Amino acid sequence: MNQTHQELWAVCREFIKDNLSAQQFDTWFRDMTSVSYADGELKLLVPSVFFIEQIEVHYLPLLRAGVKKVYGPGVHIEFLYPIKKDDPQSMSFQKGSEPSSSIISQGKTPAANPFVSTNERDFDPQLNPRYTFENYCESESNKIARSIGVAIADNPSLKTFNPLFVFGPSGVGKTHLIQAIGIRVKERNPKARVLYVTARLFQSQYTAAASKNINDFFHFYQSIDTLIIDDIQDLQNMPGTQNTFFHIFNHLHQHDRQIIMSSDCAPSEMEGFEARLLSRFKWGMQVELERPDIKLRRNVLKLKADSDGLLLPSEVSEFIATNVTQSVRELEGVVVSLVAHATVLNRDISLDLAKRVMSNAVKIKRHQVNFEMVADAVSSHYGINPDLIFTKSRRREVSDARQVVMYLAKKLVKLPLSSIGQKLDRTHATVIHGCQAIENRIPHEKKLAADIDAIEADIASR
Repeated sequence: MNQTHQELWAVCREFIKDNLSAQQFDTWFRDMTSVSYADGELKLLVPSVFFIEQIEVHYLPLLRAGVKKVYGPGVHIEFLYPIKKDDPQSMSFQKGSEPSSSIISQGKTPAANPFVSTNERDFDPQLNPRYTFENYCESESNKIARSIGVAIADNPSLKTFNPLFVFGPSGVGKTHLIQAIGIRVKERNPKARVLYVTARLFQSQYTAAASKNINDFFHFYQSIDTLIIDDIQDLQNMPGTQNTFFHIFNHLHQHDRQIIMSSDCAPSEMEGFEARLLSRFKWGMQVELERPDIKLRRNVLKLKADSDGLLLPSEVSEFIATNVTQSVRELEGVVVSLVAHATVLNRDISLDLAKRVMSNAVKIKRHQVNFEMVADAVSSHYGINPDLIFTKSRRREVSDARQVVMYLAKKLVKLPLSSIGQKLDRTHATVIHGCQAIENRIPHEKKLAADIDAIEADIASR
């Protein structure tokens, strides 16, 4: 019995789900549905144009793999997204933009081919135009590496840092830095033969060359002026490829060509490599990219918000910068996920939403919060004397502030209601009423919700 297009998509979704984290799947694919499948064309409905852009940039290879596995080869994917009309009950659909269609049908520009004649100097250097020095934020954690990169790019004849070996954990900006060097070199000298290639791609090209013409392979790579190889550690335990790279390395170095490599660890910590190759990795400059410090994390968030035209409240930005500490990539991922949730839920980006989005993505740093911190933060936010909260005053501003203290003491300090009452000289019933009053008002009063978000951010930063 033939499966319906919905059943086929359900199988495809399971494949995608098995290859993503729960948060990634829930954010980008949970609400994606199949509209139709006929004559080799699959139409998928997504919530907005924003989703189309993000899927194309980050998840298109996985989506293609799933579609090929379930539907077969040669399937064309078309995205649709809803457009609300004046009548809230009606709903029409609009196709994804033309760039979306062309990206899906044509794919990325193929890598430079080492088996094609290199008489022409122009070929695709495989550099991502987004990875420039202009949008590479600087702080103490990457200042040295960035300075060396700029020096190489601005003065290619300078061979003090040849080879340049950049190492550090995943997501700290290695790929961005080494491609920024290549982009700057091409800007300074458009005729320069610059090539960015991953170690995995180099390995696959070498394997193909071994059964074709290895001389063409050598000739191509020996003609490069600036060779940039990412994730060089992936050549571990590949003696044939290492031997080939050893000879290419020697030729380029002897002819004053720049070699730039990245790795997740320093040469001294690499295993599964020939000693003679490791010694060459150490010839020039080894520089470490450390995990981003707080200044860099703040700068990255500001740059991300500015470039995407996002309104990222300061308390949200500070909360993310304080808690997402491992990598720049993780920071950017949190912002993308935050925007996606805000779009789907039709909500403004707030501290509460940020906490919800990040709850399963990162380990939130927590510090001990006590009742006095809550009372002080509330009184400071509302500009009233802290002592007034503990009096019998029934002035509206004091009464409201007191109820906020009750609500936050229950939520953040986890104090029993009776203990909150004792501290404020109020009855248990009064505290129950105060907490319920705030809980009932928050969904309907944006200012109150914003006030509480700001107060929580203030307490978190203390």
